[in-house]
Amino acid sequence: MSNLDYRGLAVLDAVAASGSFDQAALLLGMSQAAVSQGIKALEDGCGRLLVVRGTPSVPTGLGQRLVVHFRHVQLMEAALDIDLGRDTSLPALSLALDADSLATWFAQALPPLLAPPRCQFHIELADGERALRLVRDGAVFACVAEGGADDGGATAAGTTSTPLGQLRYTCVATPAFAGHWFGDGFIAEAVALAPAVVGERKQLAHFLAREFGGGMRFPHHTMPVSAALDNCILHGMAYGLMPELSALSRIASGQLIDLAPGRTWNTALSWHTWNIDTPFTRALTEHIVASARRYLPQPGSDL
Repeated sequence: MSNLDYRGLAVLDAVAASGSFDQAALLLGMSQAAVSQGIKALEDGCGRLLVVRGTPSVPTGLGQRLVVHFRHVQLMEAALDIDLGRDTSLPALSLALDADSLATWFAQALPPLLAPPRCQFHIELADGERALRLVRDGAVFACVAEGGADDGGATAAGTTSTPLGQLRYTCVATPAFAGHWFGDGFIAEAVALAPAVVGERKQLAHFLAREFGGGMRFPHHTMPVSAALDNCILHGMAYGLMPELSALSRIASGQLIDLAPGRTWNTALSWHTWNIDTPFTRALTEHIVASARRYLPQPGSDL
């Protein structure tokens, strides 16, 4: 494999990104037959199957390694073009983020990177282990994922992990909801009756288990999208956990009430990224880490 066919790798990358030979053909502006021929020629040169054909079509283990290599080379070439003063198209950079980070502190990291534009961001919503797997598989350049620096196995070969801080959640409800369901306070008897709203990570269940003991059952709606969860709270349909960065101004204005003052749920976040050192990727990491640490409480702090 000393003489890689980079045109073939571009075709492989398009198939991996789109999950379809037809969609890859549209992305590349070529026929579906040409895509098939490009993949077949690459497989013949490697002597190995690189794509499992199906719906979707997915790269094999070796195919994914070649996709990661191709994306690495693209980033390095874009950095070299910039250093040499050459005109270059904006490199594409895929990231995986949880919805709460994307809706709160992460937006603060974007202006220095996108004004003027220096890349094309493709953001995928993913939490926890799925976000980490996307980095390990090379599907995304970096991710924000739960877990601190001491979490065993979180960092894979060829990647680095940097602690960002804690995304803090506050248990809130509208004044009318709180008055109806929690007139006697945030107590176990009320929690057993009041409708709650939870996300996919079930953080509220862990929060209530910490407050009132494990095994407690409580009525709840499940909303997979954080914006829908927040709207459910804001419209007085339920109580639940909301990122403190979103909740504080609403508490100050009287729109929401903190049901458990001084008791929050904290999720440690880290930035996981490939080991590619270019001026842009270095600036990306520096800006994101600095923005996160500006807005997210750090372990041991009282902020």
